[in-house]
Amino acid sequence: MKLTIIWISLFTLIASNVYAQPISIGGDDSNAVIDKVIGQIGDNIVLLSDIESQKVQAQSQGIEVDYQTQCYMLEEMLYQNLLLNQAKLDSIIIEDPQVNAEMENRLRTIEAQIGSKEALEEFYGKSYLQIKNEFREVIRDRLMSQEMERTITAGVQVSPRDVQQFFKKIPVDSLPYINAKLAIQQIVVYPELLQEDKNNTINEMNEWRTAILKGDRSFSSIAKIYSEDPGSAQIGGEINGTKGMMVKPFESALFSLKEGEISDIFETEYGFHFLQLLDRKGDDYKVRHILRIPEVSRASVVKASDIIEECYSRLKKGEISWDDAVLLYSEDDDTKQNRGNLTNPYSGEQLWDMENLNQIDPQIFILTDNLEIGDFSEPSLFSDPRQRKQGVRIIRLADRTKPHVANLEDDYNFIKQAAENDKKAEIITNWVNNKIPNAYIKIDEDYSRCTYRYNW
Repeated sequence: MKLTIIWISLFTLIASNVYAQPISIGGDDSNAVIDKVIGQIGDNIVLLSDIESQKVQAQSQGIEVDYQTQCYMLEEMLYQNLLLNQAKLDSIIIEDPQVNAEMENRLRTIEAQIGSKEALEEFYGKSYLQIKNEFREVIRDRLMSQEMERTITAGVQVSPRDVQQFFKKIPVDSLPYINAKLAIQQIVVYPELLQEDKNNTINEMNEWRTAILKGDRSFSSIAKIYSEDPGSAQIGGEINGTKGMMVKPFESALFSLKEGEISDIFETEYGFHFLQLLDRKGDDYKVRHILRIPEVSRASVVKASDIIEECYSRLKKGEISWDDAVLLYSEDDDTKQNRGNLTNPYSGEQLWDMENLNQIDPQIFILTDNLEIGDFSEPSLFSDPRQRKQGVRIIRLADRTKPHVANLEDDYNFIKQAAENDKKAEIITNWVNNKIPNAYIKIDEDYSRCTYRYNW
């Protein structure tokens, strides 16, 4: 049950509201209910559609959802709302930049799992911008809950003796089976975006901007045809937002305009833009914009390939060590200072479960399947979902564990984490039990038969 809830919390934070459509209870009866509140903690509510959306998401992944599983889902939401309620009482504040950063990280992770931004939009039936707009406050609330939980469990530590005692309490037939895991390193070279490449894009956009200013072409038609922002291009480049939602250069441009004015061309981490301010009331705005991503020239790709081939040749000949090659050649800021090690975002460790690895980068399995520990792959082209650009890389297999039953010698860190989680769970249980008597709580009678962990 706990693993199911953890999975739901990670994967449906965004998906839950995507699936949340009006739920009709009672078939064709004219008295059928269209959604309803099924749980409440203070001012924070849980809707029937929240449960239904998580059911759909779980079922799409092959998870069977019975009545008690729905109870687990409801209890997890009640728990999150209890945390959120206390976070508001304690005046915990999550700033917009943190919300936006978390939004981008989560969307990029899901985007990488699904395959592309376009596939993400098709899967959810919404534009990228709509997904961001609709779930920004959902993410803010979740971050507030997480911060409250961190506050409650701050300072939890376990000693080696605690870990041993925890492990001894686990029945032998209940010890988890640990799948094979990989430790991956990489050296990455990105093709250089030349000023000539940028100038070609800027010149093209200047022609469009001039045509719009002269009235020869409409902004929306150019956006629909040429803009490379899939979230807004199909609706003529329109974006409805509020301050803090977009990157700084974008907002600096729009907040310097009067209604109807068109900005100069400017650059962000996503490419080149120009925009027109349609309406602004305080921090809220409506704009049209066009995004173009400069194409890297073939010469730059060839140059990057030559660099990675040189690196590969020197490694094969033993002229340079892996660690020195990372420092000398790699252009990936996230791994260059860490011997090229890819850190698992799910666990924070450098060992990857194959399922997690395939979700992030399916090509890794193909590259490492026939490698021995310490071997490295031939250079290959890849698409970096974090940087949103192509590069060339060499992959090295730093370690590969064998599937086995968990034991203290091979899995100490894993068991230590489990022991810490167990201790945190005990602290959380005491906290919840102390808070419940003083909180306003309401649960729909349809969920009165549930078996709950806490006495709601």
